[in-house]
Amino acid sequence: MKKFRGKKWIGWTGAVAIGLIISLGFVTAGNEEKNFSIVKNLDIFYSLFRELNTYYVEETKPDELVEEGINAMLESLDPYTTYIPESEMDDFNFMTTGEYAGIGALITRRDDFVYVSQPYEGFPADKAGLKAGDKILAIDGEDMEGKKTEDVSNKLKGPANTDVKVTVKRYGVEDPLEVTITRKNIQINPVPYYGMVDNETGVIILNNFTRNCAREVEKALVDLKKNQGAEKIILDLRGNPGGLMDEAVKLANLFLPRGSEVVSTKGKIEQWDKVYRASKAPVDTVIPLAVLINRGSASASEIVAGAIQDHDRGVVVGNRSFGKGLVQTTRNLPYNAKLKVTTAKYYIPSGRCIQALDYSHRNEDGSVGYVPDSLISEFQTANGRTVYDGGGISPDILVEHDKMSNITYALVAQQAIFDYANIFSAEHETIPAPSEFEISDAIYSDFSEYVTSLEDFKYTSESRERFKKLVEAAKEEGYYEINNETFEQLKEKLDVSVSYDLKTFRDEVDDILANELLTRYYYQKGAVKYALQDDEVLDKTLEIMNDPGEYEGILNGTVLSHAGDRRNR
Repeated sequence: MKKFRGKKWIGWTGAVAIGLIISLGFVTAGNEEKNFSIVKNLDIFYSLFRELNTYYVEETKPDELVEEGINAMLESLDPYTTYIPESEMDDFNFMTTGEYAGIGALITRRDDFVYVSQPYEGFPADKAGLKAGDKILAIDGEDMEGKKTEDVSNKLKGPANTDVKVTVKRYGVEDPLEVTITRKNIQINPVPYYGMVDNETGVIILNNFTRNCAREVEKALVDLKKNQGAEKIILDLRGNPGGLMDEAVKLANLFLPRGSEVVSTKGKIEQWDKVYRASKAPVDTVIPLAVLINRGSASASEIVAGAIQDHDRGVVVGNRSFGKGLVQTTRNLPYNAKLKVTTAKYYIPSGRCIQALDYSHRNEDGSVGYVPDSLISEFQTANGRTVYDGGGISPDILVEHDKMSNITYALVAQQAIFDYANIFSAEHETIPAPSEFEISDAIYSDFSEYVTSLEDFKYTSESRERFKKLVEAAKEEGYYEINNETFEQLKEKLDVSVSYDLKTFRDEVDDILANELLTRYYYQKGAVKYALQDDEVLDKTLEIMNDPGEYEGILNGTVLSHAGDRRNR
């Protein structure tokens, strides 16, 4: 009887597998071997899952097991092909639209609690009086101690026009505060700042490519030109991870003539291959233009920067971009889940794909390497300038990026700057405007005393990290034992000195500390205004744009461009 039921089970699961591959469109002529492999492995997986849940010694959680299995499978492909369960749909929608219903605040986990890290200006949390640094104790009476950031976020979100009671502990205030906040539909403007950086040049900062972001950039562009006298434009895409490809096409269309190719896609399904062109009348095709990028600029950011560069429409300044080069399509799954799957590669107008990492050929340890130099090809811009594929967008003008010191990383990662800002803002009602503010010697001395008083503030210096490698090499080669005393003396001299490093790396610590403090008093816009006052990339860009000969020389190829240097990959 058992034997008969087993055969029946195999036949049933096999039939289900066949039905699945037909419904998913896998059955095609001449593909019998692959189809059999799909049926076989779906059958094995289904049977294994049934046996595991029946006989495993502990009680299993089927939902978690399946999700872990799905995620592990997708991780073997590329980091952009992901499974989105119903529970994560709100976050997914926010990433693509910039919209959600909630209180309008960023939150961060600190120890066993979640804190408000930044209320958005003018949104419900801000209007209700929540401040950065508030520790969230309870939501609607439910204790939040030990809760994950995701759990707290889900409690704060909810239908628009509904109330949520948030209990917080604020530094310097003895008793907890209970605040009632009315949730609203939150639409985060992807353009956090635009304005004039000199008498003739306007800058537009774009944080992400969510729905209607091109419209927001257009509004900023028109305002800068008509009302603020801008005769040159800088589009800042640094740190912009991308988003919707359609928005990238619309944004490029603001500066490119109608009919100009912006990007094309090529994948397994030929019917989906498409060339995307500027379809509308542009706003301005002649105004001097610069696009700023760095390693954090990816996806749609690279499409815009690449299209501007390939059409010689403007100069690209900064550091090489991330090099994503892959297109994702969202497919519906049962039970309101989705699959975000890589379906194609994209190619910018010169014909180059700027994908930097080769996910199809992994190393033996499973790691992913860069596209090898042997596969890098030359391409030409509209004016005949040489550019390359296989490694992101290389800027026309490279501005070297200084590596952040270990102590600065530690101050951010261990949230020492965040905690100090809580204390500072509780003790200082106001600070000067961003254009006048600076981290004075008094403020920095106070901050340094605070950090050096922290018993749990630990980090290692770059020198110590290199020393460890030296010791390892010396032990392998037999030099350590005979020079043991010398190594020990050097080890003592290289012991981390927090106070020394705070003095040595004050310039970079100043910038991050000022950003945190200004966010408390003047929100994100204030921090951006301050940062633009001392920005090497922006300064270099202004230097180029204020020299018409150099600007035009870069675009026509008479001035050397880093984009044509293979070493800048």
